[in-house]
Amino acid sequence: MSAEKLPHLLIVEDDHALQKQIRWAFDQYEALTADDRESALLLVRRYQPPVVTMDLGLPPDPDSVSEGFKLLEEILTLAPDTKIIVLTGQNDRANALRAIALGAYDFFAKPFEIEMLGLTIQRAYRLHELQQENERLQAMQQPAVLSGLLTRDPELLRICRTVERVGVTDATVLLLGESGTGKELLARGLHEASPRRRERFVAINCAAIPDNLLESELFGYEKGAFTGAAKMTPGKIETAHNGTLMLDEIGDLPHSLQAKLLRFLQERVIERIGGRQEIPVNVRIVCATHQNLKFLINEGRFREDLYYRLAEIIVNIPPLRTRSGDAALLAHAFLRRFAAENNRGNLTLREDAVRMIEAYSWPGNVRELENCIKRAVIMADGNQITADDIGLAGDHQEDAIKLDLRHARDHAERRVIITALARADGNVVRAAELLGISRPTLYDMMHRFGLK
Repeated sequence: MSAEKLPHLLIVEDDHALQKQIRWAFDQYEALTADDRESALLLVRRYQPPVVTMDLGLPPDPDSVSEGFKLLEEILTLAPDTKIIVLTGQNDRANALRAIALGAYDFFAKPFEIEMLGLTIQRAYRLHELQQENERLQAMQQPAVLSGLLTRDPELLRICRTVERVGVTDATVLLLGESGTGKELLARGLHEASPRRRERFVAINCAAIPDNLLESELFGYEKGAFTGAAKMTPGKIETAHNGTLMLDEIGDLPHSLQAKLLRFLQERVIERIGGRQEIPVNVRIVCATHQNLKFLINEGRFREDLYYRLAEIIVNIPPLRTRSGDAALLAHAFLRRFAAENNRGNLTLREDAVRMIEAYSWPGNVRELENCIKRAVIMADGNQITADDIGLAGDHQEDAIKLDLRHARDHAERRVIITALARADGNVVRAAELLGISRPTLYDMMHRFGLK
């Protein structure tokens, strides 16, 4: 195996004789050596070694452990999966245990048996490999919440996995995001991931119903409660008993109803309009809004106590313009659907149309993209949808620069691959051609980045 292929081992030790001994003993690794905290951090940033052996007593005060503990915390902040093996003095068990509590993998008291240290280093590498493989497999796994959602964006995939974890609880969830980002799809996914999935999912848009009718829609009414109340009618809350109730655009809920909703959330009982009987209701509440509720609270338009009742779990849904490759991916999917519906199965997106879709910021998000593709399918003259058929003005978004070259390179490569796959409509051969690499190379990179 060439030196470039050897796994990195960082040895942080100010005793140069011991440093050399460890380096010689483990020539199956590419040893990186440092004798103080600053040089060790530079090597961690540059090489991200899976395993580190380190002494706690480092310059400028080798008789103290302050520098060692500071380095331990900084390495685990930079690279949390790093396995750190602490080398301590013979009578330094208290500091060794403190290091383990802070996140060190293991410790050895000096003098130590080099064979035992070697076995521990070997196990640390194996554990690191398993954790990396587990992360890769998790990234490849399509969350069940995504049954109605199409994305390859890492942030939205992470959110979907969060929704899956929250689904098994009864916590009230607040979905925040711009209009058209898929808040109702995620709310339905939350319901499907919960033990309530066999019961009803009921959604009501608080902004779409006039204020004077919203109370009766939510809480129901008794016969004769008002003119036109010809029979007892249960409200949406009661209808969703044992299931999930989604309150969409909760920011538009009238102030007069906020107190009544708060009481229901606290007591879990309702009274129909015109009724006197308290009716217990067991329901999971999911709320959504595109508005800034903190701003509405400051303006006195939304109750702060209601906000904290609703915001047990807050999920921020990213807009389409920040989701790598999703615009083109969704455009191809919408094209297939609308082409089939309109008996135009041979329609395709021309290259200039895809580029225009990728460049546009989509203020209306997925809903705007869906309407755009539907209109283009109907209006297109030939067998290809062109940029003129799409009819958008591109405006490019610049990414913030992170001062981590390795992370930036991996992020950039992953993003370009996702974009190429989306542009090629999932065709790996075509995507490899667009990227100027071979198909096996693309498969290797897809495997490395956890892409199907």
